[in-house]
Amino acid sequence: MTAATTTSRTQDFIDADERWSANNYHPLPVVIADAEGAWVTDVDGNRYLDFLAGYSALNFGHRHPALVEAATAQLGRVTLTSRAFHHDQFGAFCRELAELTGTEMVLPMNSGAEAVETAIKVARKWAYRVKGVPDDAAQIVVAGSNFHGRTTTIVSFSDDEDARADYGPYTPGFVTVPYGDAAALAAAVTDRTAAVLLEPIQGEAGVNVPPPGYLAEVRRICDARGALFVADEIQSGLARTGTLLALEHEGVRADLTTLGKALGGGILPVSAVVGSRDVLGVLRPGEHGSTFGGNPLACAVGRAVIRLLATGEFQLRSAELGAHLHARLGELIGKGVSAVRGRGLWAGVDIADGGLTGRQAAEAFAARGVLCKETHGATLRLAPPLVISEADLDRGIDAVADVVSRG
Repeated sequence: MTAATTTSRTQDFIDADERWSANNYHPLPVVIADAEGAWVTDVDGNRYLDFLAGYSALNFGHRHPALVEAATAQLGRVTLTSRAFHHDQFGAFCRELAELTGTEMVLPMNSGAEAVETAIKVARKWAYRVKGVPDDAAQIVVAGSNFHGRTTTIVSFSDDEDARADYGPYTPGFVTVPYGDAAALAAAVTDRTAAVLLEPIQGEAGVNVPPPGYLAEVRRICDARGALFVADEIQSGLARTGTLLALEHEGVRADLTTLGKALGGGILPVSAVVGSRDVLGVLRPGEHGSTFGGNPLACAVGRAVIRLLATGEFQLRSAELGAHLHARLGELIGKGVSAVRGRGLWAGVDIADGGLTGRQAAEAFAARGVLCKETHGATLRLAPPLVISEADLDRGIDAVADVVSRG
């Protein structure tokens, strides 16, 4: 059973949210009370197929048994020590994540934005201590249409006015070039460039995939100019695109990689910066930290996530089901859809001119029992959990086809 109208019970919850919370989101009128796997249930008992997966935070679905078991076991032992002390989960988490990603050192944090802020700080410190950039002169080259979070520093180099407007004065030290334009990037990188910070696939911008060879060229440019390549894999990483990291599609490695969202298994915020010892090793005690970063509960859940990824099962599911997803979505071009982009179980679907707005389409999907969310007007972002069955995947795609074709 699915709901097409808002009941009085649902409205009571919505009214409470709107009365007591700041108006910084515009949710669909669905109040979720329970969830499992790829499905959620609202307060009236209506079930919905989750085609958003918490913006990739729920890669393993809702309440994956292995992750719930790890969290429950750790809740009965110790949840927080702060980094003032060692605890028995921290070192193992860092080692296992480094081994999984083929890196040398890990710096755990909480949110994705916190991981990006950490990478920015590390890149600047590296530029001053190792590269020899004059004090306060380091620059970081970023891409247009980026989304790396919503902190003051990060929105300083955003070109999304909704995220940026009225938060100035803005943090200096960033140079923006068009995403996917290697020539513009090469022209922008100088001896004072600490790093190039990019999303291998831009999520918030509509699941934008760069031209073939672009990421390899970014790596070459960074090497030639002695700059770091920082890859934001917070949404694209951890099996979402059919490989552990999206950079793997071009055989490229970053100096620093930010991870988050799925690293916490949809249970709690867990993020990290992973990279080489030569770069992360510039930090010394007292120079950067986080009370909750790398806490025992986060590390226990993160280790369970790593165990799931180490088998390769979810990378394979994403690749195989992703091929099916993109083949079917491609059939919709010219039938209410103007373009489809993405990799693995991740797609940006542009609704053709004259059709529904993205918000209208998302509401129509909800009425059909499928939850997803629009981005940038008339683009739908699809990111179902990697545990989804092919039958349920088809159910969601059928809803997309029905909605966009009707306009």
